[in-house]
Amino acid sequence: MSADAWANRVMNGDRAALSRAITLFESARSDDRLLADKILDHCMPKTGQALRLAVTGAPGVGKSTLIEALGQRSIAHGGSVAVLAVDPSSWRTGGSILGDKTRMPVLSVHDQAYVRPSPSAGSVGGIRRATHGAMLLCEAAGFDVVMIETVGAGQSEFAARHIVDIVLVLVLPNAGDELQGIKQGILEAADLVAVTKADQEAEDAAQLTLRQFRRALAASPARPKGIPVLACSAVTGSGIAGLWKSVKECEAARKRSGELKQNRNSQIKNIILEDSKTDLLDKLVKYCSEDPHLNKLQSDVIAGHISVRTATRTLVSRFLGTIDDKVE
Repeated sequence: MSADAWANRVMNGDRAALSRAITLFESARSDDRLLADKILDHCMPKTGQALRLAVTGAPGVGKSTLIEALGQRSIAHGGSVAVLAVDPSSWRTGGSILGDKTRMPVLSVHDQAYVRPSPSAGSVGGIRRATHGAMLLCEAAGFDVVMIETVGAGQSEFAARHIVDIVLVLVLPNAGDELQGIKQGILEAADLVAVTKADQEAEDAAQLTLRQFRRALAASPARPKGIPVLACSAVTGSGIAGLWKSVKECEAARKRSGELKQNRNSQIKNIILEDSKTDLLDKLVKYCSEDPHLNKLQSDVIAGHISVRTATRTLVSRFLGTIDDKVE
């Protein structure tokens, strides 16, 4: 199909076309990625209307189960939900289990939902260039909410912040004291914090963690106004309604203040720069790996004649010499 015909199928809600277009974004082939870019170009007029929500947290915190609960809540209020579940890839084989979809049995088969597992492919925080393209394609397909499930806490919340409107960070009961919230960088990255699995035996521990994080966030100079911290259980449904209400209130407040639009405009510039860096890095690595001087430079480093940094600068200088406009 031509790019415009493919885009029309995506915008008409064709799930098969949407899945194949996302696969093109994830492909390692440059011609596939070029076709994906052309498809997205045609889809751009229909993007930008959805709520973009990232859900992050340590492995085992219950991200997939909570997303299923929030997704059902949104659908119950007349919405439609797309979920992009990023799964960690093996550093050795590059493979991924892509099992998050199995924890969303209701959303996976619901007419108003779309769940797409994707490999992290070694990207920091699991948020790839393909993730942003996939998110926009889901918006063009007509979904009201796009949720991105990251691989885990650490760098994920910072990587996600560059492409979403709201970052929801999940923590487990007994996650640590007030200091732990600061150490994890939650104060700078999170818009909402939810203590998960607040049911049965863990309820007391969840309430303790809730109070600890609220105190830490209230005292944080990074977020002088504080951010909501709630407890919930995706299994019993406790707190889910309140959590979804907080998400929607956060979105509404940012729309009224103009912060949401301003944030998205800033993200566009950052994404252009990051994509430019990625393209340039790909070309640099390809050139350097094929440069006949690489083996000699490696031998010189092994022999102790030069440092790794000198070898690196030599290769980069040779690469820049192939570009008309040299960059310092």
